[in-house]
Amino acid sequence: MGKRILLINDQPSYGKVALAAMVPILSSMKHDLFCLPTALVSNTLDYEKFFIQETTDYMKESLAAWEALGFTYDAVCTGFLVSKPQTELVISICKDLAAQGKPVFCDPIMGDDGHLYNGVGPETVDLMRELASCADYIVPNYTEAAAMANVPYKAEGMTWPEACQLVDALRDMGAKSVIVTSAILTDEDFRHCVVGYDHHTGEYFRRAFSEVPMRFPGTGDIYSAVFTGKVMAGMGVQEANAIAMQAVRNMIVASNKMTGDYTGIPVEAFLNCIPDSVEEAAVEETAVEETAVEGAAAEPAVAVAEPVANAAEPAAAEPAAAGADAREA
Repeated sequence: MGKRILLINDQPSYGKVALAAMVPILSSMKHDLFCLPTALVSNTLDYEKFFIQETTDYMKESLAAWEALGFTYDAVCTGFLVSKPQTELVISICKDLAAQGKPVFCDPIMGDDGHLYNGVGPETVDLMRELASCADYIVPNYTEAAAMANVPYKAEGMTWPEACQLVDALRDMGAKSVIVTSAILTDEDFRHCVVGYDHHTGEYFRRAFSEVPMRFPGTGDIYSAVFTGKVMAGMGVQEANAIAMQAVRNMIVASNKMTGDYTGIPVEAFLNCIPDSVEEAAVEETAVEETAVEGAAAEPAVAVAEPVANAAEPAAAEPAAAGADAREA
């Protein structure tokens, strides 16, 4: 039986990102969704022009209507937030649900590839730190995690102990399980990977992938939706992470001949790319990789490397390098 999930993210009018990417995935998992758009967005932000209409007042009125109707939620999942008042509203929502024992999933969307988005400054980063304080599961990319932890983004890569220190910095803010996507390590076997901490098992983990030389907006939203949906279905953090990574890879490979650079992946056409289990993901990894190799014009696929590497808490881990404020990265 699916769960009732309060889904907070923007709604694009054109493009498969944010709610447009997440709703089909979570609905296919039979979860019951309450969509609370943070903004109406004309098209994905990769285009030269776009228009954003903030919807904070609509959010407040919708929440009041739902409260009057007696609607309740089993979890909340947050994404793109537009303004300080809106973020403060979402923080209040998450803290209230956390106090009720409801899981809080947070994707602190602020930047990528070592740079924060235009308009994202110290105040936004501070608000995301406060949001992290009540998160059961937080899934920043490396850029966002570095900004929140106030450490440099290292394009050359972190050591494994430094990666654990980065994860710990977010845990110190109050987040329970931390999953950092698009991480870069100096270890060649885990050069590009997802690193994290599973608060249910007390383990740090990392899972490698090979980088795809193309841009697909919305892959972070796909990852967040699959991860949230699987965890809410009772799956463990590391298993949900492995399936979410594999789902993104499968969709990229399946759609790379029919998706424009800016529109995102048409997820409705590729819902069968989401594995049901880690075992199925392992089988699909080989099948998709072979498909990519056989296609004459196929780009390299994302490839999950050897099984997840776990480590007990690194009590003797070397300290992460201190450095400049990554907010300006």
